[in-house]
Amino acid sequence: MILPFNSSTASSFVEIMDTTLRDGEQTEEVSFSSSEKLALAKKLLLEVKVDRIEIASARVSKGEEESCKEIFVWAKEAGLLDKVEVLGFVDYNKSVDWVSSLGGKVINLLCKGSKNHCLNQLHKTPQEHFFDIKKTAEYARSKGFIVNAYLEDFSNGIKEDEKYVFDLAEILFSNGVKRAMLADTLGVLSPEETLKFVPKIISAFPNMRFDFHGHNDYGLAVANSLAAIKAGCAGVHVTVNGLGERAGNTPLEAIVPVINDFTEKKCRADEKKLVAISHLVELFSKRRIEKNHPIVGQVVFTQTAGIHADGDKKGGLYKSKLSADRFTRTTKYALGKLSGKASIEISLKQLGITLSKDDLAKVLQKVIELGDKKQFVSKEDLFFIVNELSANGFVQKFKVLDYKIASSAHKKPRASVKILLNGKNYSAVALGDGGYNAFINALKKIFAKKKLSFPQLIDYEVRIPVGGRTDALVETKTVWKRGNRKIETIGVSTDQVEAAIKATEKMINVALMIGERD
Repeated sequence: MILPFNSSTASSFVEIMDTTLRDGEQTEEVSFSSSEKLALAKKLLLEVKVDRIEIASARVSKGEEESCKEIFVWAKEAGLLDKVEVLGFVDYNKSVDWVSSLGGKVINLLCKGSKNHCLNQLHKTPQEHFFDIKKTAEYARSKGFIVNAYLEDFSNGIKEDEKYVFDLAEILFSNGVKRAMLADTLGVLSPEETLKFVPKIISAFPNMRFDFHGHNDYGLAVANSLAAIKAGCAGVHVTVNGLGERAGNTPLEAIVPVINDFTEKKCRADEKKLVAISHLVELFSKRRIEKNHPIVGQVVFTQTAGIHADGDKKGGLYKSKLSADRFTRTTKYALGKLSGKASIEISLKQLGITLSKDDLAKVLQKVIELGDKKQFVSKEDLFFIVNELSANGFVQKFKVLDYKIASSAHKKPRASVKILLNGKNYSAVALGDGGYNAFINALKKIFAKKKLSFPQLIDYEVRIPVGGRTDALVETKTVWKRGNRKIETIGVSTDQVEAAIKATEKMINVALMIGERD
């Protein structure tokens, strides 16, 4: 049960309402299946520990009905039904009955938070809209619902006609609405404006609970959410990876550490689960996040400049409380033309390799030369550079001697391979869903016969230069998992499959060597 709220005695915790399954699905070309929605709902509430989730809009499709029903059944069994919400419309009984028939008990009414939207989209007077809200809210409460309400376009509404917004809030409060959710629908607020307008409505209704719903059109969603919390909002709305219409919503993974580090409040969300939920949404949405995306991006805990690696080596001089291990990640040191001796030393130490000063200088020079040629080096690639330049390298135990891959319009791709493994030659033939998949399947046959485990591919990225030349060099990066270790290697060729095969050849050599050391 939600108790009456008083902003003067607000909780020390900021509520996180995740709307990935509803507002996040408004991202272009993103649609979650019923099973994906259920899996995400469970992860968000049980593992990430957000306070609430919004899972759908009422009356959208048959698919949404099935998704909602499955989530409601699970949530009821888990005692979490009051944490699962659905966006409904001001349509008297239609949305309420739809949600009720599926087993839900919380509805978020979409009310027009600006007079402009009321007049020109609904073609109703404020009084007519307010009457419809009253009727719908009363009906929902009579059915045992918890009723919240969005003030859609609140940001423009309070700028253009403050009285309309206050009149709307009064209608909501007097009709048992538990939360008023202030939506910056078009992402047009600045943090200064948020700090100006949000306190006005909060001070006018001290017994109502307010959430802030930010959009990222100007890249200010996190800053505005932070400002709204400081202005007195009890909760903020988020999506995983910042999914959402246009530029998206406030990202869950960015706002959680911001709340913990920049306010006097905390949130219940578990920081150590942010990377896992981000990767799961990335997989389900088929939208790869930017490499420099805060907290969860591939390179955000990577130091590139040699001076930074040197500073870290001398006492963590370039580290902040936003540390990698806080989010179950590790600090990496990129290898390229900006690398210094410390970058190489730290990476070699992580690989268990110690070099003389002379050999270290040779490796550094080679890495810089490759960087000048725009050929970037993964940490594991150092094995091969060391092997080439010094006597302290390792014996290459795996080599692709030959391969043939055939594809046609009506047959599965077929690969035949010949390899050298631990001093002996082997061959195999296999089919696959693609040329590279067929190649891997052939390798797996050989490894299975030798009772060797084959690492698991967890990421595959192809980088082709901008410009559209068909003869351009392709860089393929593969990331594999072997036990608790990740192995990242890069292959370069004018042929995409060959680039992937080169990266795989490196990976297997690293895996075999690591296996010996472990």
